[in-house]
Amino acid sequence: QVQLVESGGGSVQAGGSLRLSCAVSGYISSYCMRWFRQAPGKEREGVAGAYIGVSSSKYADSVKGRFTISQDNANNTINLQMNNLKPEDSAMYYCAADRRWAPTYCIGPSWGMDDFRYWGQGTQVTVSS
Repeated sequence: QVQLVESGGGSVQAGGSLRLSCAVSGYISSYCMRWFRQAPGKEREGVAGAYIGVSSSKYADSVKGRFTISQDNANNTINLQMNNLKPEDSAMYYCAADRRWAPTYCIGPSWGMDDFRYWGQGTQVTVSS
């Protein structure tokens, strides 16, 4: 059973930065990873994705150039560096993982929110204007 624990959320002013981390229990080689977010009253949306061991990644248009997903294999963590934060980035951020998907799907156009078996509890990000 894979367990995911997010950390690093908090409150910042617009233009600020936060670094989210997703600690993954167990061996995470060949996992498709995602960061999703959900704001109150809105649907959950994909933010960033990566496949463990593959350098390519994907981002939602709304965060391109501001967010960076990275892998820390030594510590079994997936990080999301968020810069130039905007009030519309305020949401609960979730880490998700699944080993069933190939890299071509993982970093392809689909976010596949229903395709991930393992989810963390989320970490809150609040950006004030």
